Amino acid sequence: MFTVGEFSRICQVSIKTLHHYDRIGLLTPLKVDSFTGYRYYGQQQVERMLLISRLKRYGFSLDEIKGLLECKDERVLFSRLNQQKEALKTQRRETELAIAELSAHLQDFQRTGDIMGYQKNYEITVKETPDRTVLASRQVMAVRDFGRYYSALYERIAREHLTPDGVCGAVYYDEEFNQESTDIELIIGIREQDRADRVMKGQLCAQTVHRGPYSALSDAYGALVAWIEENGYAWDGAPYEIYVKTQFDSLAPEDWETEIFFPVKRK
Repeated sequence: MFTVGEFSRICQVSIKTLHHYDRIGLLTPLKVDSFTGYRYYGQQQVERMLLISRLKRYGFSLDEIKGLLECKDERVLFSRLNQQKEALKTQRRETELAIAELSAHLQDFQRTGDIMGYQKNYEITVKETPDRTVLASRQVMAVRDFGRYYSALYERIAREHLTPDGVCGAVYYDEEFNQESTDIELIIGIREQDRADRVMKGQLCAQTVHRGPYSALSDAYGALVAWIEENGYAWDGAPYEIYVKTQFDSLAPEDWETEIFFPVKRK
């Protein structure tokens, strides 16, 4: 058996951490001397401790690790590890996007001396938009659900032999945006007007183009709102996005293009 100090050195974990793991039932000493209170660990607990450390590196919480160690179903364990791998890959992509965004921000800051200068890079115009003949799917959804609902729309297009016209977008109806639960209508333009779900009537809109990942779309929204207020307009309907260039064009996130429209009227 190993003393707590020896076990600490072998597993590269602090004694304080070992005491905490004992308190929460994650790793209990093999033996505790009733007279001295000294803790002793066995060889098999080295393997358990090393697995705990590895699972922590994978990003699992201590509660999740405890559940994994208690699970006896290999299929469940494999599935849970695979899910965590996918979560880490998503996290890596998001980190890479944040680094690219920060790099662009630094370049703009260095050029202008204004930490908020990137918000002034949007060219905003007012235009009458055309009528859009669309298939539509509207419900309260999370942003992460877009793919599922778009897939259903494209399945309809194939099943009903419809012709997409290249328009793909989303209309936001809620006054408050909540990434986890928002009233959103996904739209796909089609050429067959008589078979469309609805026609989005053309109207006067303040419009701009956002170039880059969707995580920074709020910059464009902020620029549009400020411009509308400063130029004597008021909102006149639900804002919407049209996805012009996306990952489906084999483009990197920094090359994506999204048109953003705010229906407006003169005050």
